[in-house]
Amino acid sequence: MRIFVTGASGHIASAVIPELVSHGHQVVGLARSDASARAVSALGAQVRRGDLDDLDGLRAAAAEADGVVHLAFKHEAMRTGEFLSAVDSDLAAIQAIGESLADSGKPFVTTGGTLMLAMGGVVGRPGTEDDQSEGGPRVDAANYTLGLAQRGVRSSVVRLAPMVHSDLDHHGFTHALINFARESGAAAYTGDGSNRWPAANTHDIGVLYRLAVEKAPAGSTLHGVGDTGIPRKVIAETIADKLGVETKAVTAEEAPQYLGFLAGFADLDNPTANDKTRQLLGWEPTHPGWIDDVRNGHYFA
Repeated sequence: MRIFVTGASGHIASAVIPELVSHGHQVVGLARSDASARAVSALGAQVRRGDLDDLDGLRAAAAEADGVVHLAFKHEAMRTGEFLSAVDSDLAAIQAIGESLADSGKPFVTTGGTLMLAMGGVVGRPGTEDDQSEGGPRVDAANYTLGLAQRGVRSSVVRLAPMVHSDLDHHGFTHALINFARESGAAAYTGDGSNRWPAANTHDIGVLYRLAVEKAPAGSTLHGVGDTGIPRKVIAETIADKLGVETKAVTAEEAPQYLGFLAGFADLDNPTANDKTRQLLGWEPTHPGWIDDVRNGHYFA
């Protein structure tokens, strides 16, 4: 298949594109700059210049492809406090692509996050693929994607763990936690640190997206999760041990000082199951989990 990929020069795409190419697919990657274009080409994909705001370009690229993987998100806007603006751009891009794919039977895989489950009220148990919310930031985009199954699109949503990690990760939540700990002199957590975050290795995630393109049923929600829930205190202790700093419990009021833009997510309990995803696609995470990957040391080189 000829697959159009947005966010093609980003972290997740650095595993997704080679995985698709190695299994015989042609990939066309969206690139908004010369540097991005070089990165996309180096991964083995053809380059299509454009960005998320070029809705006509997205429609045309989707129409020319046999399927679409949407990985792009304006992460820089989220880090500067413009999260809702990034959310709006994401939804507009997904709607533009969806319009182009209607009644085609083509696969369309979009991206969400498991933290939305905790923010949507799933507490006290692992979130499952069957848990859905009526609406909200990023949820509206996911719901739109799933609704395309009723419009002749083989649509699916991959909910990614907040910590997608590997040697391919250069800007994700793991890097942010390490940098905040280095700057403040303490690896922090809130409360008693028993709340859990899931994680997934980027290389396993690349396989998941490829399987979603090839065989995810229309209207599927998939969980990109390897470690189903690591206590935040354990996350902080693992980082502290590698940096040689203290592990510190902080209050919600102190959290921004130690955790920056992640302070708003710090106390979320987000254990997340992946049973249905594994059964549906035959997906099995095989790469190192978060603790082993961080202890390996490449994040601190």
